Amino acid sequence: MSTPTLYLVDASLYVFRAWHSMPDEFSDAEGWPTNAVQGFARFLAELLERTRPTHVAVAFDEALDDCFRNRLYPAYKANREPAPEALKRQFAHCRALCVALGLDVLSHGHYEADDLIGSAAHAARANGYRAVIVSADKDLSQLLGDGDEQWDYARNQRWGAAGVPARHGVEARQIADYLALTGDSVDNIPGVPGIGAKTAAALLAHFGTLDALLERVDEVPYLRLRGAASTARKLREHREQALLCRQLTTIALDAPLEGVRPHFARAGGDAAALQALCEALRFGPLTRRRLHEAAGLAYGSA
Repeated sequence: MSTPTLYLVDASLYVFRAWHSMPDEFSDAEGWPTNAVQGFARFLAELLERTRPTHVAVAFDEALDDCFRNRLYPAYKANREPAPEALKRQFAHCRALCVALGLDVLSHGHYEADDLIGSAAHAARANGYRAVIVSADKDLSQLLGDGDEQWDYARNQRWGAAGVPARHGVEARQIADYLALTGDSVDNIPGVPGIGAKTAAALLAHFGTLDALLERVDEVPYLRLRGAASTARKLREHREQALLCRQLTTIALDAPLEGVRPHFARAGGDAAALQALCEALRFGPLTRRRLHEAAGLAYGSA
């Protein structure tokens, strides 16, 4: 028998993508823009049509400024502008749409979507499931274990743990250590100043882990590595910062997964809720039909 699959969707990526790419010509019954939820609805309908998942969860970022990482490092993601009210409203609609379609929604005030996806994948793996993570986010590659896949849906590219080195230069299990060294400008994580991608990959290829690298830093000057002596000095000077950054880049596997069905089993759609959303958001007949069919619900245009 084949291993059962749990699909885990990184919702925020696809909501933001729709927000930036869909024309600003859609509005709800109250006149608020709906371009992001329109695009997300089409993505979700297509995903459900293509995969017909029996087990699926959709993760949203609720911990925008009160994540546990902000307590460790207050400047975490401080470079990001707050989401405008028009987009916040659409995120709420996207969550409601997932519920109406019978999908488990993952969100938490102190954990990010990545942590919820990681915790769900970890829990599912313990119960004999493999995970397919629907996201292009490189951070999530650290979660890939035997049989798991990551799926960049927009480019239709899929890879498992064995495909991570070709994409990122390090093993899946080294992603958090790699980002702790290089930093991540997207999340305002500093890393170790002066250590770039090639150097970080070379160090991890030799030492295996950040812990081993820091423990054996005296060996670094003797490596065939450009600027090896200065690299060792930087590692000594910024040892604590590197360890802090590793806490920021490591995806949690123990986030609370509240109010979900066993193994994230897909439920039947809620016809009344879906119809109400379609009316309020002024979806067109094609989108309405696709969403109803994706939810296993009869659709009539009348």
